[in-house]
This record gives sequence, C-alpha cells and structure tokens, in this order.
Amino acid sequence: MGFIDGQNLFMQAKRLFGYRTPNFDPLALHHEMCEVAGFLPGAVRFYTGLPSPRRQPRWHAFWCNKAEAMERDGVEVTTRPLRYRRRRIFDEDGDVEFMVQAEEKGIDIRIALDLVRMARRDELTAAIIYSQDQDLNEVVSEIEAISEIKGIEIKLACAFPTSPQSDFDRGVMNTQWLRFDKQLYDRCIDDRDYFPRT
Repeated sequence: MGFIDGQNLFMQAKRLFGYRTPNFDPLALHHEMCEVAGFLPGAVRFYTGLPSPRRQPRWHAFWCNKAEAMERDGVEVTTRPLRYRRRRIFDEDGDVEFMVQAEEKGIDIRIALDLVRMARRDELTAAIIYSQDQDLNEVVSEIEAISEIKGIEIKLACAFPTSPQSDFDRGVMNTQWLRFDKQLYDRCIDDRDYFPRT
C-alpha cells in the first residue's frame, strides 16, 4: 500500500525539480516505486492539508478538484484544514514584520494511525510511505512490535525525491529508502488542470 503525504511530496518536488504545482499522479508514482522496491502495487492513500476557501480560494479549489479526481481513480483521500498563524519575523534591517503562514496539522498522525490500525487488523504486508517527515520515525518501531507479536513480516519503505541539490537526503528511519529522480517523477505527471476556470 502507498501512504502519500501530498504537501510533503509537493514541497520536495517543487524545491528539487522546480514544479510549481502538485502535478504528480499518485497511482502512477506508486506503481513506479513498487517496481523499484519489488512490491506488488496495492491501494493508495493520499493525505493533504486543505487551504482555506477564504484565504486561498484558488488553491482550495485546486485541491478539492484534485481530491475528487483521485477518488474517482480509486485513491482514498484524507484532508485536514490548513491552520493560519501570524508569525513575527525580522527583516534585513532588524525591524519586525508580521506574516501569515499556513501550517499543516494532523497529517503525520493520521498516516501513523492508519498504518498501525491496518497492521493490527492484518491488512498490511508492505507499505511505502511517501514522506520525509521525521515525526513518522516512531510509527516504524510500533509496526515492528506488531510484526513480532503476530509473527509476520511487514515491510516498510520510504520513497522521496532526490537530486544533486538535495540537502536533506534521508527518509523515515529504519525503513527501506527509495529515492527517485526527476526522470522517474516526470513519467508520473498528471497533466490535468485542477485550477478553477476564471
């Protein structure tokens, strides 16, 4: 099964590959990575923060439209509203400025809970986590404990983009790391336009 942190994957692909929109097809990417890992591709779960329709109406519409399309394709989608916090920063002259920053809350916890729940119900034999969020490190030891109690092996891998410019080239600890480059990513691009028509 694939567990995709949509915002985490988007931000890494944007930083390393230069894409300004989340233009990946989660099913195509999961199939590619399963081939790399030697897994049979199973179901895909997609998790993302959802921008506010008032603060970011264009991006809200984008993610709603993309989520609907993914669900039609058989992907199980979980969303959580983004939270907006006012942050104090210092400019280059040392003066205080304020900015509003969107934050994603609860996505890593939801992924961890789903992994543990499915492992306990014997619904999981192998999983690829598409995130470099180090908050997910702890779920790995929980899955290992469940595996030991049940006397079964649950294989865990972590897939993430990489490039020569990568300054953080590590996945979730104690998983098999599956790095993918721009060439592989480009084979998994979704060309559909999910932005609202103006």
